[in-house]
Amino acid sequence: MEKRALGKGLEALLPPSGPKTQASAGDIQQLEVQYILPNRYQPRREFADADLAELAKSVKQNGLLQPVLVRRKGDGFFELIVGERRLRAAKLAGLKSIPAIVRNSSDEQAMELALVENLQRKDLNPMEAARAYHRLLHEFGFTQDTVAQRIGKDRSSIANMARLLNLPNEIQQLVESGLLSTGHAKVILGLTKTDVQLKLARQIVDSQLSVRQAEKLATSRQRSPKAKRSSPRLKPYPDLEEKLQRRLGTRVGIMKSRSGGKIIIEYFTPTDLDRLIDLLLE
Repeated sequence: MEKRALGKGLEALLPPSGPKTQASAGDIQQLEVQYILPNRYQPRREFADADLAELAKSVKQNGLLQPVLVRRKGDGFFELIVGERRLRAAKLAGLKSIPAIVRNSSDEQAMELALVENLQRKDLNPMEAARAYHRLLHEFGFTQDTVAQRIGKDRSSIANMARLLNLPNEIQQLVESGLLSTGHAKVILGLTKTDVQLKLARQIVDSQLSVRQAEKLATSRQRSPKAKRSSPRLKPYPDLEEKLQRRLGTRVGIMKSRSGGKIIIEYFTPTDLDRLIDLLLE
């Protein structure tokens, strides 16, 4: 059975900021912040210190203009549903209690509201959104169409974001930190081998490649194995290459020409380059 949509979203649950009307005031109570637990379904992991400090300053001067949304947990405790930034800022401002709306919400509704609130107010980073979509799809049994309808996005966007969790952890961290864009991540997902994905991701970051440049590299790497099988390169000094690779801990190639040749030493990150330079200059 299809789950009921949120309708108007948060506006139907939270009163507008500003002077409280008599009708809405009855729904709001003052809760001590020490009894409000974090939302375990909060999709956002990163909260910028500068933004929180600015919000805390405003809260200290003007109070919390919009209540948070919570649900009862028993023994006098409440679990936050919506308003993590406001709660953190209130604690930072030294407030002992804040206005809150208490609602009866299931785990599914709590996570859904937290996700919608973050997407409406300030975009989650791609990995945070991907994890939230994945939980809605796999933990709560939503279909991609249902998630798309509730979040207000098309189904293909939900599917593409959820696929980001198929990336190796190192690449997920690069996406989460902003060093790789969602576009870069989609290009990398087109590669089947983990080592090839990692190598391309590191090259994108080191060389600050655009998505278009990354696409060209990915295409060339998908074709390169066939070319190597049809015309394998004969190594002029395989034993020496192997010795250098063991000594330097990275891939080394020796290319021979008529009058001499060249040695190619590969590195994958700036740290890796520093390590190699230290080894070579010992």
